[in-house]
Amino acid sequence: MNCNKNKPIAFASWSGGKDCALALYKARLAGINVKYILNMADSGGVYSRSHHLRADVLRRQAACMGAVLVQPKAGWDDYEQKFTETLVKLRRRHTAVGIFGDIDLQVHRDWVEKVCRRAGVRPVLPLWLKPRRRLMNELIKAGFKAIVVALRADLLGPQWLGRQIDSSFVRDLAKLGTIDLCGEGGEYHSLVYDGPIFKQPLRFKVGKRHKRGNHRFLDIV
Repeated sequence: MNCNKNKPIAFASWSGGKDCALALYKARLAGINVKYILNMADSGGVYSRSHHLRADVLRRQAACMGAVLVQPKAGWDDYEQKFTETLVKLRRRHTAVGIFGDIDLQVHRDWVEKVCRRAGVRPVLPLWLKPRRRLMNELIKAGFKAIVVALRADLLGPQWLGRQIDSSFVRDLAKLGTIDLCGEGGEYHSLVYDGPIFKQPLRFKVGKRHKRGNHRFLDIV
């Protein structure tokens, strides 16, 4: 018998990083059938719009998870339009729920609720208002493996780029006293490459480091 048959179909808004991965995991534990992951690519379709990861890496990541990747292209000027149009298409596939990894930025939640309302989708935010340290501990305890792939150069030095997100990472970040442990303010971004939502680990290579504006990025290939 298919245990997911009577569960609502959902998509997860997906950056490739730890928060969306933990949100997806918690949603599945709550009985939600997350079938699709939605990642917005740049207008050229080469990089993800959020974490500047190669679109191909996201495709391989989805394959390792056994998930269906939906990856429309968008610029910043038409991002909301393209995102909403994609939700409408997913709704036509009987997708009634959207999973989001936001923690406590109200402006983000307001936007999520607005676009979901337009598409007739119910937003679920499993991490909302949860303590940062608890979320990081849950992520690590559940067995997720992730590395830092982007950071704000004015807040974190280049030595943080490529670091494994583990207990020592959380401890060292907490010592700074000025950085959100989850990076909710964009202090850093991550790539999850293994964990309980994966059927097999994502194989990847670490490429060159580069800087663009006030951010440093680690090229993942």
